[in-house]
Amino acid sequence: MKQTHSRPMLRKRIILSLSAALAALPLLVHPVAADARAGGGMSMGSRGSRTYSAPPRTATAPYGATPFQQTMTPRSSPSAPYGAATRMPYGAGAAAMMGRPRHPFLTGFAGGLLGAGLFGMVFGHGMFGSGMGGSGILGLLIQLLLVFFVVRWLIRRFSGQGGSTSSGLPGLSGLTGGGAAAPPQQPAGAGTQQLVLTAADYQAFQQALINIQTAWSQQNLGALQHMATPEMVNYFSRQLTALASRGARNVVSDVRFENGDLTESWQEGGMDFATVAMRYSLIDMTTDTMGHVIDGSSTERQTVTELWTFERSSRGGMWLLSAIQQTAR
Repeated sequence: MKQTHSRPMLRKRIILSLSAALAALPLLVHPVAADARAGGGMSMGSRGSRTYSAPPRTATAPYGATPFQQTMTPRSSPSAPYGAATRMPYGAGAAAMMGRPRHPFLTGFAGGLLGAGLFGMVFGHGMFGSGMGGSGILGLLIQLLLVFFVVRWLIRRFSGQGGSTSSGLPGLSGLTGGGAAAPPQQPAGAGTQQLVLTAADYQAFQQALINIQTAWSQQNLGALQHMATPEMVNYFSRQLTALASRGARNVVSDVRFENGDLTESWQEGGMDFATVAMRYSLIDMTTDTMGHVIDGSSTERQTVTELWTFERSSRGGMWLLSAIQQTAR
């Protein structure tokens, strides 16, 4: 009799164990990514005509951005490999990437000036010959100082800069005063024009970062529809559905903007576009249906650097998130 009663109990325990294992199977087969915040650590969305062009490198994102893994923008024509423009080594291309293009006349003139001086030194005439009193160490030092001031004047004259220009932006750098910084100096694409942003725009980007992450954590697609383009809302919806199908939920909290800068801003087709590199920290964890943490941490903060692109009508209105890109490194 005891054996008869024990078999049903054993069978029941086996069934319960199998049920628990099957419930956890989706999480084992489809592990939840550590980057489960809005965007899921992927590059997705559209940047208008610049979707297939790598954003310029900045101090916040010095290695550029990864190409889009998901986008609804068709490729209109073949282009150079993504990121080719961002892989220039520091040195020869550094000035151009920082908005200070080298001037061909300046380079040739300065080189010729120094070349002529060195030629004179080799043949014992000083930097510019004996006519300038180039005898002795004192004369040489005076001539070198003259060359330095002439070259510095030429740099300012032909680069159009009377001094260095800060690339920091009041809204994205956390500063409270000052006007809006000028956008990076780079050629606009076909049919595009440069766009100057204001401090209010940068503040809007920071607030959008926090609001979108909050709506994502709340699974509030209605709120996301007011802050992102239909393309991005579609990606968010699919990501949330995928999490739910695995019996998981991503919870993001305490989002803090750290720093950032403007990558590029432009106008095309009656729309304004702005891509900004933003570094922020947050609590990012994924739980199961019972609220148990299965990935991430409820106490340890993560620091993330991403490039977010926003768009709006050139006639005015709210900025909408149109793309999120991960940094190349």
